Amino acid sequence: MSAVQELLLLPLALLVLQASLCHGACVEVDSDTEAVADGGFKLGCISCKMRGEVRATASVKWYFKALDEANFTEFYNYGKYNDNIIDPRFTGRLFWNGSKQTEDLQDGSIFIINVTFNDSGTYMCKFSRTLNYSNFQFITNSNKTFFMKVVPQITRGLASILSEVMMYVTIIGLQVWLVVEMIYCYRKISAAGEEALRESAAEYLAIASESKDNCAGVQVAE
Repeated sequence: MSAVQELLLLPLALLVLQASLCHGACVEVDSDTEAVADGGFKLGCISCKMRGEVRATASVKWYFKALDEANFTEFYNYGKYNDNIIDPRFTGRLFWNGSKQTEDLQDGSIFIINVTFNDSGTYMCKFSRTLNYSNFQFITNSNKTFFMKVVPQITRGLASILSEVMMYVTIIGLQVWLVVEMIYCYRKISAAGEEALRESAAEYLAIASESKDNCAGVQVAE
């Protein structure tokens, strides 16, 4: 390998090393709020740690308030690789769907199966995070609350319908534009071909006329 090739490969190697050292960014996305009866549903809850370089441990507690209830009831918690379903209404229907293989939890989502209409209500998840500094520990708490509605079948919002309509309009518009562009290019190429034929014919006639004049001059000389 030449020295020039080695210099060109050096930046690529540095990028590969940087990519292997970086970690996925944490983004706090709100949970979906509409579940379908008898199906599965992800109760989303993400709490990003602001100081990525600080070691931390976290635990998550989930609370539920049904439509006919006035207070929240803890029904699930997770911490130190262990989960616990507290409320018998959710026994056998909840699974951890958050951060894996770490005590530094940032995704505290859970998945519920066999959703029923009784699962409609307000959900709240609470993060308790302990930041471990060199000389002390600092505890932070955060919570997220949302209302989940259970429906017989999924309903599409106006934004979703408009997005799909715009997608089809865009596809059709691009196809029409492509056809118009092809016709335009064909006509332009055809016109250029006809012009080339006319120029070739004119050149042929000029050469033939010149040859005829030359022959006439030779005959007169004789």
